[in-house]
Amino acid sequence: MSADLTLAFDPDCHIFTGCGFPAPGLHTFLYEPIATVGGFEFTKPMLLALLGSIAIIAFFWAAFAKPKVVPGKVQMIGEAGYDFVRRGIVYEIIGKKDGEKYVPFMVSLFFFVWIMNLWSIIPLAQFPVTSLIAFPAGLAAIVYVMWVGLTFKKHGFAGGWKNILGYDKSLGAILPLIMVLEFFSNLIIRPFTHAVRLFANMFAGHLLIVMFSLATWYLMNGLGFVYAGASFVMVIVMTAFELFIQAVQAYVFVLLASSYIQGALSEHH
Repeated sequence: MSADLTLAFDPDCHIFTGCGFPAPGLHTFLYEPIATVGGFEFTKPMLLALLGSIAIIAFFWAAFAKPKVVPGKVQMIGEAGYDFVRRGIVYEIIGKKDGEKYVPFMVSLFFFVWIMNLWSIIPLAQFPVTSLIAFPAGLAAIVYVMWVGLTFKKHGFAGGWKNILGYDKSLGAILPLIMVLEFFSNLIIRPFTHAVRLFANMFAGHLLIVMFSLATWYLMNGLGFVYAGASFVMVIVMTAFELFIQAVQAYVFVLLASSYIQGALSEHH
């Protein structure tokens, strides 16, 4: 739970005691600064993002710093994860020839997003970093800049605009309309939806888990115990479902990033 939610929650507040249900809201995602340096506030989500980055680097360093012909357990897991992204996403979307150079970036992106999501169900952390829009927006911006840069690098200035706008003389009279739609779709809507898709899923999932967790505690009084059990079961179900969604959202985020790169390298979207 967030610092603000913890302060607002009364542990003696239960059903039939005269207090209302402490429903979670936006305050659930607000944290008091852990430290403030030169006006910069360092919060728990920032700490989790930093720890997640260190964990990913440490894992792959341990897996591949001294690779062996007969891999150990850590190297085997690392190879499986790397190969999943390389063959299951990059090769499938971009192709083996053009996609190989983008594999390290996509692998890093996948595991970073995944562990940022995974913090949601890790004890003491219990918060998906990607439920704060700034993190998905930052990652989407990196992909966006890469896509635009590759488009103009591959096709030149005029060709790049044709690629982005879907220029095709065979469309005839509707070509201007298509170009306007492609402009807004590719340059404005695309990065927005890329970020919001990840953010919204993690935001909603975390909110549901917090709601059922609070409901379990709130109902633990009198006849409410019967419903508290059902609410606790929902906490377990939602946590298991969240595990699935966390992996899926990391997959989808990288899948879309690969799709954008493929579009930059091809003649038309």
